[in-house]
Amino acid sequence: MVANPVLVNSSYYFGPARERRDPLRALAVVGALRDVATCGVGRSEVAHSIKAEAVLGRFRRARDVMLYVPTDNRLWLEVERTVRELDRRGVCQPLTDVLIACCARHIQAVVITFDALLQAIPGIRAVRKIVYQPLASRAAHP
Repeated sequence: MVANPVLVNSSYYFGPARERRDPLRALAVVGALRDVATCGVGRSEVAHSIKAEAVLGRFRRARDVMLYVPTDNRLWLEVERTVRELDRRGVCQPLTDVLIACCARHIQAVVITFDALLQAIPGIRAVRKIVYQPLASRAAHP
């Protein structure tokens, strides 16, 4: 069984960075187990917040090897429909969050995020971390 890809929301980078932990190290473990994806808005949010060029270079190199979810007209139509659906339910979401969520839905990805707002978007599976069992453990505990 193939695991769903993971789309990394920008909040995943900000939390560990504030605590002086390297979010890319943990992401490398996830990347060894499943595809990791990004989108333009998530990438731009992170790049905008990084001041040190060396750190920005590391993030760019990491993002350059991720799956990239393009934002074509069909995806923007999905964003439009989702925003309207949320508005009718009385849920106000930042457009960037809705776009990230629609990118995740488009590739059936799990979203790694510390942003609880993403849970309110229909069809989104958002988690704070990916829990996995090494293959040896799975064989011992079917």
